[in-house]
Amino acid sequence: MFVEKIKSDGLAHLSWVIGGDGEAAVIDPRRDCEVYSDIAAANGCRITHVFETHRNEDLLSGARILAERTGAKVVHGPNAAGDVVYAETARDGDEFDIGSVRIRVLETPGHTDDSLSFAYYDTLFGDEAVGVFTGDTLFVGDVGRTDFYPDRKREVAGLLYDSLQKLLALGDQAVLHPAHGAGSVCGDAMADREVSTLGYERLNNPRLQIDDRETFIDEKVAEHHRQPPYFRHMEAGNLKGASAIVRPVRPAAMAVDSFEAAVDGRVVLDVRSASAYLGAHLPSSLAIPESMIASFAGWFLSPDDELLLVVEDADQAERAARSLARIGFDQVHGHLVPSLPDWAAAGHRFDRVPVIDTGEVKRRVEQDPPNWVLLDVRDDNELESGRVPGSVHAYVGELPERLETLDRDRDYTVMCGSGSRATIAASLLLRNGFENVDLYLGSFSAWAGRGLETAQ
Repeated sequence: MFVEKIKSDGLAHLSWVIGGDGEAAVIDPRRDCEVYSDIAAANGCRITHVFETHRNEDLLSGARILAERTGAKVVHGPNAAGDVVYAETARDGDEFDIGSVRIRVLETPGHTDDSLSFAYYDTLFGDEAVGVFTGDTLFVGDVGRTDFYPDRKREVAGLLYDSLQKLLALGDQAVLHPAHGAGSVCGDAMADREVSTLGYERLNNPRLQIDDRETFIDEKVAEHHRQPPYFRHMEAGNLKGASAIVRPVRPAAMAVDSFEAAVDGRVVLDVRSASAYLGAHLPSSLAIPESMIASFAGWFLSPDDELLLVVEDADQAERAARSLARIGFDQVHGHLVPSLPDWAAAGHRFDRVPVIDTGEVKRRVEQDPPNWVLLDVRDDNELESGRVPGSVHAYVGELPERLETLDRDRDYTVMCGSGSRATIAASLLLRNGFENVDLYLGSFSAWAGRGLETAQ
C-alpha cells in the first residue's frame, strides 16, 4: 500500500493518491491532473477510481478530466444541490476494493450536505481503519466551516458535530488526511502540519474538545467566514465538471508594442512581488502577487475577464496562469516581456505607490489632517488584536463593493497586517480613479512592534 500527498500551493489544497497491487484511487484531484497518473505509474498502478469528498467551492475539480483520461469511476456523495453529471453516488457503508486497499464510505455532512469521508483498510493486515480522507469535515487543528446554508445554521452545525463523532469512532490509530492545510479559506485555525491521527486530534484539536453538542453548535454559529464571489462559479462548474486546461499553460510572451495594443478591454494583472509593484507598475494594473492569486483573484476578477500579465519572468507567467486556471480563470492572453524596463525605455508612462513608515503614520494620527483616511483592509478577526486609532476598516476582498462609499477627493493611506494585502487594495483604488493613495509599509505589524497605542 502507498499513500501520497499532492499539495497545491496558494489554495493550500491537499489531494491524495492511494493504491497497491496494480490499482490506485485519487481523492479530490485538482484540475491540472497529470501528476496523479504520473504517481500511479511510478507505483506500477492504474487509476481505477476517483473519490470526491464534496463539491468544492474554492477550486475546480479535476475528477471529470481524470476519468476521461483513465477510464476511472468517479464517486461523489448524495445531496449535492444538483446533479454531478460525471459521478456515481455513494452512500454510507459502500465499499470499494483498490487492489489490497479497501475504501469504506462514511456520510459526513455538515460542511456541505454532500460531504463524504473515505476510511481505508489494509485487507492483508487487520480490520481497523489505517486512515481516513476527511475532505473539509476535519482538518489538522480545526474542523470544517458550516456557513454555506445560512437558513439552516444550527442544523448543519449539528450535522457536523455528529459527523465528527462518526470519524472519531474509527479509532485513535487512524491517520487523518484532510483536503486542506494551513492558509486555506476553508478554516481559520489549521495547524501547519498536514497529517495527523484521530487520536492526536481528539486530544489537541480545540473543536474536538467540545463534548456538548449544543455548545459546539453555538461556537460554530458564532464563527465569521467570508465567501468570495468566485465560490458560486466553482460550485456550478463542479456539477458539470471542468474542462482540461488548454495547452500550453505558459502565456505568450509579448513585446511592448504588441502588449500595449492588446491592453484595451483587458485586465492587466501584475503578479510580481508587492515591492516590485509599489516601485513601478503599469497604469490601471491590478496587483495580486503570485502567492496570493488563489486567495484573492476570485474577489476581483470575473471568469469572463481577459487577462494580460506583468511578471518577473516566463516561469512566473506559467505558474500564475496555472494558479488562475485552478480557480476557473482561463483567459490569459500573454505576458509582458521583459517587463517594466523596456516599457519605460519605450517612453511609456508608469506609476508608483509612495510608501510611508510608522513614524509618518504616527505623526498623521496625532495631527489628524482633515482630508486624510487611514484605510485598514485586514479581516475582521485581525481587528481583535487592535487597530490604529482613527483608522477606517474595509476588508480588502469587499473593497470593490465599498468604492462608491469612499470620497475620491480624499487622501488615503492603505494598511493591512504587513503590507501585501494593502498593495492589492492600493492598486484597486488607483485603478478606480483614486489619485491620492500611499501605503503604510509594515502596516499593523510595524505599529504593534513599536508598542504604540491601539484602539478596539
